[in-house]
Amino acid sequence: MKEKTLNPISGWPMLFVLLILLAVTPVFALLEIFAVVPVLIVLILLIMMGFASIEPNSYRVCTLFGEYKGTVKREGFVWMNPLFKKDKISVRANSLQTEPLKVNDKEGNPILIGAVVVWKVEDTYKASFEVQNYHAYVHTQSEAAIRKLAAQYSYDHFEDEQAEVTLRGNSEEVNHILESEISERLQLAGITIIEARIAHLAYASEIAGAMLQRQQAAAVVAARTLIVEGAVGMVEMALDKISKRELANLTPDQKAQMVSNLLVVLCSEKPASPVINAG
Repeated sequence: MKEKTLNPISGWPMLFVLLILLAVTPVFALLEIFAVVPVLIVLILLIMMGFASIEPNSYRVCTLFGEYKGTVKREGFVWMNPLFKKDKISVRANSLQTEPLKVNDKEGNPILIGAVVVWKVEDTYKASFEVQNYHAYVHTQSEAAIRKLAAQYSYDHFEDEQAEVTLRGNSEEVNHILESEISERLQLAGITIIEARIAHLAYASEIAGAMLQRQQAAAVVAARTLIVEGAVGMVEMALDKISKRELANLTPDQKAQMVSNLLVVLCSEKPASPVINAG
């Protein structure tokens, strides 16, 4: 079965009928027409049981003796079958923030990962009857999707793995994958995902220090590589201009000495202290 819409009548005409019954019931009692009074009392009770006040985005799932009859989506003051069991279900947007989960990433490193999931009920029939508790179902399946995501990807790039998708380096792509994974899991419960994104991501405490040193070392290597590449280019440009402008005729040994000196000056972590040859 699928969700179907139930259209109740307005509650105001039935309220008018109720007021009339409340007014005439004492009259029949005073006239000692006691056979009619119980019937009027039962009618009054039934009419009162049928009233419902429905707020925006707060639907009523109606069943009659266990049979699904439909979902009332009309807001305002309404009246429906008094024998209906009217379960309130909200279709407003809900926000779920999971606690940081300790899982292993693709490389086997323990990490802490948590997410924020924004969801809402799309199909009230599925949310009410296909799962036991759709709030708990959303929470459980969201955590399962996060664990699966963490096991598929590494925490971050290292060495020559720049082309690989990682949790830290490709946040937009990872969030899209997470949203698709959770959406697929929650279709059974009639839940639609508005947004899903990673809100917490860090290494577990037992390896956080070691991984920080590894990241710092990788950053130092990358920076020194860039410096060396730039220095070699500057040395090449200097030798080329000296040769073209015929500023000096350098022997191979002199060129080698000059290259060595320039590289020391350009690649050194500390400012160079020049020595002037005055001879």
